[in-house]
Amino acid sequence: MMPNALKAYVRYVDSMNRVIGRITMYVIFVMIGVLLWSSVSKTFFLPSLWTLEVAQFLMVAYYMLGGPYSIQLGSNVRMDLFYGSWSDRRKAWFDAFTVFLLIFYLGVLLYGGWESTSYSLLYGERSSTAWRPVLWPIKVTMCFSICLMILQALSEFFKDVARIRGVSI
Repeated sequence: MMPNALKAYVRYVDSMNRVIGRITMYVIFVMIGVLLWSSVSKTFFLPSLWTLEVAQFLMVAYYMLGGPYSIQLGSNVRMDLFYGSWSDRRKAWFDAFTVFLLIFYLGVLLYGGWESTSYSLLYGERSSTAWRPVLWPIKVTMCFSICLMILQALSEFFKDVARIRGVSI
């Protein structure tokens, strides 16, 4: 039997990341619109200075905010040489161990992202391009996304422990 607090945590984090992930899927259409405008403006008008960078920022947001949902769906890349033939319980043991490597990696990313975001906010860092947008919004988005990935990784750990114990959350 898993404690109710862990069940509530898993349900809350999973539902939050599912909603954010499903909404994030539509960012691709915004990015397509920006790139379409870039093509039209270069052909018929003056080229826009902002389109390439906005498309890059949207791609970062799309990739990073989709990360927790990707972890939840188990659609991350996995080396299936041995893993595919293992029992569900053995997979859960392996996943419960390796999730700590993921959390460590995400922790290092968050530390670096936090330092970079703090610098960006403190000094009003701008891109070095002609458009010169401020960089803190995308850096905040990245830090937020990394936090969501850590929360989702913990949720996956709790689900793995439940599978090892033979219960479901």
